[in-house]
Amino acid sequence: MSTPNEFFDTHCHFDFSTFAEDREKIWQGCTAIGVSGLLIPGVSPEQWQSAAQLSEKHEGIFFAAGIHPLWIEKNNAGDLNEQYLETIRHDLYATLTAPKCVAVGECGLDAMIKTPLPMQQKILDVHLQVASDLALPLIIHCRKAHNELLSQIKNYTLIRGGVIHAFSGSIELANQYWSLGFYLGVGGTITYARANKTRAAVKQLPIEAMVLETDAPDMPLYGQQGQRNSPENIPIIAQALATIRSESIHYIAQRTTQSAHTLFGLSL
Repeated sequence: MSTPNEFFDTHCHFDFSTFAEDREKIWQGCTAIGVSGLLIPGVSPEQWQSAAQLSEKHEGIFFAAGIHPLWIEKNNAGDLNEQYLETIRHDLYATLTAPKCVAVGECGLDAMIKTPLPMQQKILDVHLQVASDLALPLIIHCRKAHNELLSQIKNYTLIRGGVIHAFSGSIELANQYWSLGFYLGVGGTITYARANKTRAAVKQLPIEAMVLETDAPDMPLYGQQGQRNSPENIPIIAQALATIRSESIHYIAQRTTQSAHTLFGLSL
């Protein structure tokens, strides 16, 4: 008799208001299909508490603390004086002591938004230093700034590495991150036939280098454009990865879940 598949969604904004009316029903659906683990990324200090409360309520839900690049302007960062940076640093240290807070992030660099990259880099430096000091993994967002990101993370000793969220690059870029101890977050992008570069990368990468994610409610799968994404879609992403790699979904589930547990320091 085969063992039921167990999945872990390493990136799901399950605390967002779009899930307010049916969150419990969705989580019940997740556990019924084997999605037994889920991580809620941090996006802003105001949101960390709601993520913490949700994780405390459910055994398989965990959270991270960080400031997403898109939220820097929303937090009125201004010129990012040292007092502001010290406040972020203090708040991160305080939140990361919570029992179910298992990572630093979501943080990173985004060249597609109006916030200047040097400003984003100052905030990212705070996250990188905290992750280094506390030996915690990072959840990193990056758009059109991979050279800058690679250069910046090399300045720190990050013994737990982390995950590059929503990876959609080449095998060469993937290998650079993997060599630095960063897993690649594989999500709905691979369900699109046009995503040739990313599909080729996940086919060639060692299975140990990848974890699964939805980024729900965003990043809808192929055929679901315009719809709310859900953590219940993790098995579909796993099946897409299995098909691309010519491996069984059971193998994909087993290895990616094991990697997620290793990444976040959770017991199997």
